[in-house]
Amino acid sequence: MFQKLKKKFLFSLAFAGALYLAFTIYADYNKVIAAFSEFSWALLPLLLFLSLLNYLTRFYKWDFYLSIIKVKIGKLDSLSIFMSGLIMSITPGKVGELLKSYLVKEVTKEPVSKTAPVVFAERVTDFLSLLLIAVIGAVAFDYGLGVSIGVSIFFLLLIIVISSKKISLTIIGYAERIKFVNKYISNIHHAYESSYRLLRPVPLIKMTLLSLISWGFECLGYHLILLNFDITFGFFWASFSYAFAIIVGALSMLPGGLGVTEGSLTFMLIERGVAGEIAVTTTFIVRVVTLWFAVLIGIVGVSIYQKRFGKIIIGSNNNL
Repeated sequence: MFQKLKKKFLFSLAFAGALYLAFTIYADYNKVIAAFSEFSWALLPLLLFLSLLNYLTRFYKWDFYLSIIKVKIGKLDSLSIFMSGLIMSITPGKVGELLKSYLVKEVTKEPVSKTAPVVFAERVTDFLSLLLIAVIGAVAFDYGLGVSIGVSIFFLLLIIVISSKKISLTIIGYAERIKFVNKYISNIHHAYESSYRLLRPVPLIKMTLLSLISWGFECLGYHLILLNFDITFGFFWASFSYAFAIIVGALSMLPGGLGVTEGSLTFMLIERGVAGEIAVTTTFIVRVVTLWFAVLIGIVGVSIYQKRFGKIIIGSNNNL
């Protein structure tokens, strides 16, 4: 399985290269290069630091969720596993971060079905925090309100279903009748019990607010990039456009939202009168210091993990 993940990772890199080339051609290569010369590279360390704060804040959420379901693991081991998962930031919807559950099993022997809901809960609280920004921004700027509210309703309904054991167990009961599903029913029950505990009201609210802070660091980074190019739409607009683009990119189910997120960020700037080459340049920069920096951190995390625990070898059924 890990070999398949690596192939998907390499495919995503190739796809990204082709995509960014297309964006550059669209905006005029020479103009994009000239726009890059206007960027103050002294700002780069601060941008990377803000992204790092995002990852560290999200690590606290990961570690907090593990404690809720009583997974005993050392902080350094937990950190190396969390950072390793960042290499899968360019998988559709970040589902590749389920790698973390396999790595936790290798260290603690806890079943994947118990810890996989942690990755799910991370994504839910990430989405809720981004949706909070997006909905408020959509109302304020009269843009994308239908998408923002529609996705919000979906996630709220999902949380309601998971929070109700009566509804969830009824659905699982019907699923048991399906022969293919039935052989995994024990794991499904295990996963549901973890999900139920992770998405209880108190931890849900706490971790959504924490997610709001963590994504706020990247929103601030995007705002600073725009200011560098004398784009003064304000921190609120930068946060809204960044959150909305991330949501739309995730909904596309493309690796890392590639193409859709970049296209949304670029289009929203051009729509407000920003020159195409500047819009493309700012988009390139923010994606490098967020998405691609996360992948780099993930590569380092995997290297550290393998030095501590050996080569990552993921089977199939024996890891459930």
